[in-house]
Amino acid sequence: MRLPNAGGRTWLKVLGGVVGLVLSVLLLSTAFFKWNLSGTGALLTPRFPLDKFVRDLPGHLVWLVPFMLLQASLVPLRAVQWQATLRKPIPFKDRFQMVGIGVFVHNALPGKLGEVTRSFLLSRTHKIPFIRSLGSVGVCKLMEFACLMLLVALSFLGPFGETMAHFRTELHVALSLCIGLVALVVLLAHWAAPLGRWLHQRHTMPRVDSFLNHVGEGLGTARSFKGMAKVFFFSIFPVFASALAYGLALHGVHIPGGLFAGAVVLGAISLGQSLPGVPAGMGIYYFVTSWAARALGSNPEDAAAFATLTHLGTVISQVAVGAWSVHKSKLRIRDLRKGGRLANAAAHHVAHEAVEPAPP
Repeated sequence: MRLPNAGGRTWLKVLGGVVGLVLSVLLLSTAFFKWNLSGTGALLTPRFPLDKFVRDLPGHLVWLVPFMLLQASLVPLRAVQWQATLRKPIPFKDRFQMVGIGVFVHNALPGKLGEVTRSFLLSRTHKIPFIRSLGSVGVCKLMEFACLMLLVALSFLGPFGETMAHFRTELHVALSLCIGLVALVVLLAHWAAPLGRWLHQRHTMPRVDSFLNHVGEGLGTARSFKGMAKVFFFSIFPVFASALAYGLALHGVHIPGGLFAGAVVLGAISLGQSLPGVPAGMGIYYFVTSWAARALGSNPEDAAAFATLTHLGTVISQVAVGAWSVHKSKLRIRDLRKGGRLANAAAHHVAHEAVEPAPP
């Protein structure tokens, strides 16, 4: 019975990979071509001469270099931010390396397991339960999302206020989602551990009570307004650096006032790539960034250059910093490449922690 099941899982993975690749290519192509689905005329029409597009790419280096430097700065900025969610002091060098390895895994390897990777490394190297480590990273990401939504809301006051008015409904949905997630995290931070202790006293559901206790500890920063405010403050810097990077890129592709619209594009990227179960991250990125640039006033060629170079600049800069972190930590690339093994190891840690007795 095992062989058919194993073979079925393999075929499902292959099918998922093929579907993801096709969907990603289709979405990516929208940055360079117009699709004609009416049945009359050519199916694909180039938005601009592709040979001219390639020749003009070197002219964008003037903004690509600072863009890459700002994107690389996210690693140390997130390392500083992370400590605000950790109760145990962790040396900056260690946090830097773990964040760097995480962005390397996220950008260079399949599976998008970067945040799981840095949580797992923290758990293994500093004897912090994996669920708590993952919770601390979750609070960081949530506060970054809250900062980003605030910046996007402020963009209504900038030079693109009239353009942004067309997306007022989408912004309301995003803000509602953000408020709901913050409320959920605060509730879990306050009540997960007490509920776990209540279950422990009744000697029922031991796995659940220990899991809830670790969740409550991992989200412990969210128990107080002061703790949340501290994380929010340190989240401003990586969000602002990334928004400034995209603002410089928009300014570089000749969008008037583009420096103030970086948060808008960053918000669109975050929302577009947050859809669960969609295996087409790169295609979504090209679709969203090129569409946003055109909506803000860029011509199609510059919009495609914006999508292409910001993608390459992000990947190259963060993979370079991450590869240095991997080298300094003496990890082997082939170990990180085994995303399935990492997920299994993390799952093993969760299962092991779930049978540990919850502390009184």
